[in-house]
Order: sequence, then C-alpha cells, then structure tokens
Amino acid sequence: MTRLEVQTAASMQALGARIGHRCRPGDLIVTAGDLGSGKTTLVQGLGRALGVIEQITSPTFVIARVHVTGSGFPQLVHVDAYRLGSVLEFDDLGLDADFAESVTVVEWGEGKAEELSSDYLTVQIGRADEGGDETRRVDISAVGDRWTASDLELIVGP
Repeated sequence: MTRLEVQTAASMQALGARIGHRCRPGDLIVTAGDLGSGKTTLVQGLGRALGVIEQITSPTFVIARVHVTGSGFPQLVHVDAYRLGSVLEFDDLGLDADFAESVTVVEWGEGKAEELSSDYLTVQIGRADEGGDETRRVDISAVGDRWTASDLELIVGP
C-alpha cells in the first residue's frame, strides 16, 4: 500500500490523471471513501487523462455511465455502487460484457466489484483530520499482477 496526502480538489484531479495515464483496456479501479471525500473528483482527473471532454459527475442515481474518450483510448465506465445492496445486484449491471475494452472505475465498489477482475487498483480516500481542511489521506493498493511497483511510484508522483 502507498499512502499520500492530497491537499486540494485540483491535486485530487491530478492524482486521477496520473492513474489515468497508466490505464489500459481491462483495468479496474475500485474507490472507497465517505460521501464528499473526493472519489468523483479523482475520476474527473482520470477521465481527463483518457480524453473525456464531457463533464464527469457522480453516477449515483443512474448507477453507471459510459464516457466517450479520445481517439486511441479505451472508453471509461464510471459506476457508483452505493445504492447496490449485494454482489448479485452488481452482477445484474452486466459490466463484464465490455470490461476487456474499457477502463472501469467503481465508486463504493469494495466487496462488489472485485469479481470483475483478479487484478485491480484500490483507492481509499479519507479526510486527514476533522477540521475544515480539504486535505485527504489516500491509500492506493494493487491487487494481482497488473499494477506494478513502478506504476504505483509514477502514480504517487513527486
């Protein structure tokens, strides 16, 4: 696991962009954190790195959105599993149909999305303190062989 502190929303988007630059078709990123912790902000940066030009918002009420990306990039599937009560409900989304050609990011996906792949990146976001500070503590972990130590070093950045 790699831990870092992210000071601002712009820095969270930059972290997302660094993850996005490392992504390839079939990648799964599972994010977790309290409401308002920065999960969607992270996905906005990731989408920007993949050439998404439309606004990325939380798919809480639609459950999943497919974002068109730039030429040569895999499409971005952005899922919010918060309202899904079980792995069976998650399976009913049918995400595995286009999984191999897409980058899939699942907010609130812990305990549900891991069925999609044996290789994935987890991003846990929490508030660094209880004050009015925007600082977030971000823990990034790789499961499986896909994400290497070198990838994590490049994601964490300077």
